[in-house]
Formats: sequence, structure tokens, C-alpha cells
Amino acid sequence: MNIFALFEARVREAVEALVRGGTLPEGLDLARVVVEPPRDASHGDLATNAALVLAKEAKTNPKALGEALAAELRQDPRVVEAAVAGPGFINLRLAPAVFHDVLRGVLADPAGYGRGHMAGGPVNIEYVSANPTGPMHVGHGRGAVFGDALANLLVAAGRQVTREYYINDAGAQVDVLARSAYLRYREALGETVGAIPEGLYPGDYLVPVGQALAETHGRALLEKPDSEWLPVVRETAIAEMMEMIRGDLAAIGIHHDVFFSERTLQGEGGGAVATLLAELREKGLVYEGRLPPPKGQVPEDWEDREQTLFRTRDFGDDTDRPLLKSDGSYTYFASDIAYHQAKYLAGATELIDVLGADHGGYVKRMQAAVKAVTDGKASLDVKLCQLVRLLRAGEPVKMSKRSGEFVTLREVIDEVGRDAIRFMMLYRKNDATLDFDLAKVVEQSKDNPVFYVQYAHARIRSVQRQAREAFPDFDPADAAGLADADFALLSDAGEAEMLRLIAQYPRVLEAAAAAHEPHRIAFHLYETASSLHSFWNKGKDLPQLRFVNPTDRKSTRARLALIEALRGVLASGLAVLGVSAPDAMR
Repeated sequence: MNIFALFEARVREAVEALVRGGTLPEGLDLARVVVEPPRDASHGDLATNAALVLAKEAKTNPKALGEALAAELRQDPRVVEAAVAGPGFINLRLAPAVFHDVLRGVLADPAGYGRGHMAGGPVNIEYVSANPTGPMHVGHGRGAVFGDALANLLVAAGRQVTREYYINDAGAQVDVLARSAYLRYREALGETVGAIPEGLYPGDYLVPVGQALAETHGRALLEKPDSEWLPVVRETAIAEMMEMIRGDLAAIGIHHDVFFSERTLQGEGGGAVATLLAELREKGLVYEGRLPPPKGQVPEDWEDREQTLFRTRDFGDDTDRPLLKSDGSYTYFASDIAYHQAKYLAGATELIDVLGADHGGYVKRMQAAVKAVTDGKASLDVKLCQLVRLLRAGEPVKMSKRSGEFVTLREVIDEVGRDAIRFMMLYRKNDATLDFDLAKVVEQSKDNPVFYVQYAHARIRSVQRQAREAFPDFDPADAAGLADADFALLSDAGEAEMLRLIAQYPRVLEAAAAAHEPHRIAFHLYETASSLHSFWNKGKDLPQLRFVNPTDRKSTRARLALIEALRGVLASGLAVLGVSAPDAMR
């Protein structure tokens, strides 16, 4: 039961009643009418902007319209109070029975509560897509966790989602990888390699690749020219790196549906990229021309020459973009267009790319390209993840034993666990820099959000175990069995706050999915956990407010029903974030 959707429909009915009565004209645009929580909970349970957004079109005063709508809404027996505030907002206070109905709805289907039926076609989310040249670092981890949680969120909202990883295995960097692995191969055969030359990858993670090559090929590769050993070593190195990356992702609970190889776009005759270029030429979207120099400092490699250009400006970009390099090879942009077209041809109509913050210049051109190659039938949202500053007790952590350059994601997983990483990566909006302190994320305190939320779930399970001892004749975790409790006994302000937060969860989930912002779930879980812990603390001073009262079966059953519903919200939200909901904590 989503009370916000329920009362949004009721507000629309009130508008229609005023239209029928001649107070409002027909044909008003109700698309911007919303019902949401008031900014200050003391003002009521719900607030609507209907009078504000309709007054101008209706040629009336928003406050006067607000009073007329409030009068209509007061006729609803579920509305205790409807008051106009400020320039025309209407605040509604609901009868307790409304929240009791919400509670019964949660108890009837705890696992399904909040899950929606959001309209829209298939969604493709591409995330991680780290170059297969070494282990993932913490920055990769942020994009990985964000993309995975966003996929979970959209599935919970009712969307069909494909999780995809783009393997960048066609660029110069994989040749550098192969040459780096070849040094380790020679080392495995007993040669003294010495210092790794500048420009190659120095990390110890390539030692096992060299050993694998030695076991498979013996000394045979030493006798071959570069043109023969390079593709062999490259294939092995990429396969080994992707196996390592898959293992790192699995350790943090991430599994993709599709691993798409960049090389498959560039087969014989240019493959999908060549086909795309021919299609764009046929549509008149490609021409030969010159670009003005970039604004500001001109890069050293910039060339003033005639180029094959894509008319991206026609689709919202700042400038047209080259598709071919001066040597006749395709630009990265050309490959990226073909790749996004492939996602669309596979059935996705909504594309989401999760990228690092350094890809900000990529957004407009790719959105323009997607619009062009799909004839506007698909959309692209690019979510940029800002940097992660890794700290230990406030001091920067820089070096890694494994990579030789950076702290790997696996090292952080091994130290603090996947739950801490996932929750803390999502407890800040993706486009804000994140300080990740290895010492603080394992603290057992209110200042550690992941502990605070998980502890709320474990605390409820502890209360339920206590209730079994006090009342052995019923199961305090049986949601359906608690649905007939006397919810009128839930009259304390702390209980009302928990009910309010339970009722808000479907709206939070829906809004987070629509905005592609999983951090909203993390914030709501923290607020929900805080309401539980606060009420628990009140019960220490006021015995009549304790969750389990052995001498008062009725109030105990009502509170057990309340916290079982709240536990369902915590479990649901944690599942969206990919974080466990423990039944006990050390």
C-alpha cells in the first residue's frame, strides 16, 4: 500500500470535483501535482502542491484554490486535518487507521512491500568496465557498487534490467599488458628481468600470468617474433585479468549478465563499426570537414585537418565529433557509438552508463549519438562517480603490496568486508567525493551508518527471541499471525514515527528508481533504524513502552507487529543495496 499514490489519486478527485462544480476550468494539466512528506513532520503526514501548480493555469489565487481543495479533502473520513500553509501548500493529517492499514499490508507480504510496477522498456546498465590490465582499485569499486545497487533498485521498482560489463580489449593498453606479462613469462623461465621498464605494468599480479604462460608454452614463445607471441600472450593475459576481475566482483556480491568484448565490434572489414559508419553516411549524418581548435590551451596532438565528422550538434552536442583518426583507424567514439547501438539492437530502450568522474566530457556526445542511431527511441543516462579518498583514522592510504601503485579493491574487501564497502559507497551521492576511512567503517557506533542499520535489524530479531521466551504460544516473527493485533494501542509519538517511515518506503523506493539515486534508500534506512533505536532507548526509562511486556500481551503483540513490519523495510532496503540483514551481531 502506497499512501502517497493513494492520496495523489484522492487530490486529483478533489480537483475534478471543483471542475464539476465550476470552480476550476476543464482540461487542467495535472502532471505536476504531487503528494509527498511535508518538510517538517510536525505539519502533518502528507503535503500536496496541487494549488500551487494549478493556480496560474486556472487563473486563480493559489491560497484560495488551496482552501477550496482542502475543503474537498476534509470530506474524506481518512483525513483528520487539511490545512493550507505558505503560498498554497496543503498539509494533510491522516487518521491512525490509514497507517494501521499500511501495517496490515506490510504484514501480508513483507518481502513484496514497496516493490512497484514502474512503466518503461528494458534497461541496460553498463558498470565497472575496468580495463583488463590489472586488479580493480577502490574507485572502480564505487562505480561497481553504485551500478549494481541501481540495477537492484530498478528491478525492485518493476523494471527489466540487463547488467553489462564492457571489456576494453581492443586498445593499445592490452598490448602494453601483453608486453608486461611477457617479461614475467621470461622471469618464470629463470631469466633475471630486473626493473620493469617505464610504461609497462609493474604489479606482482602479473607473476602468475607469466608462470601460466611458462607452464603452457615452455620456452617456445622465446623463439617467436613479436608478431607471433604478442597475440598469444595478449589472449592469455586478458583471460587471466578478467578471471581476477570477476573474482573481485564476486567478493563484493556483483555478477554481470553480459560481458561484451570491444574486439567483437571490429571484425573483418571493420565489423559493426564499419557497418555503423555506412549507416550514418546513408542518413547524411557524416561529412568531411574541419573542426575549430579546442577552447583554452590547445593539446599538443591536435591536428588542423579535414576529418570524417559525425553531426552530433544536430542532436544536442556542443560540436561535431571525428570518427576516424589521421591513420585511418576508428576513434574510440566510433566504437562507443557502435557499442551503444548494439545494446539498443539487443532490446534495451533505456541505457545507463556508470563512469568515473573524468568522463564528464563524454556525456553530451554519447547522448547525442544514442539519439541519432536509435532515431530517438532509446535514451542514455550517464552517472558519474566521483573519486574515493581512502583513509585510515584520517590519514591517506596510498600504497598497495599487490599492485605496486594503488590499494586494490580486494585488499579493502579483505580488511573491512563487503557490507561496509557497499553501504558506505552508497551513503553518499555518486557525484560527490567520498572519504572512505578503513578505521571508521568497522566501528560499532551510531556514527557508522552500516553498523547502525544492521544493528537495528539484529535488535528486532533479538526482541523476537525475547518474546518467544515470554509468550511461547505464538511466533513473534510470524507476520501474518500478527496482522490481527490491536494497532490502536500504538499511540506513542515514537511508534507514530516508525509507522510514518514504514509508510514512506514505497515512495522512497519509487522516487529513487526514477531518479537513478540508490543513496536515497541508504538515507531512509538510517532514518528508519534511528527511529527504532530511539524508541528502544525510551523503553529503558519507561517500562510501559518496552517492546516485550510479559504482563501485557496485547501491547506486546501490537509492537511486535510494528517492528516486524519495520524489519521488513530494513531487509528490503538492505537487499536493494546488496548488504546483508544479520539476525545477530557480535
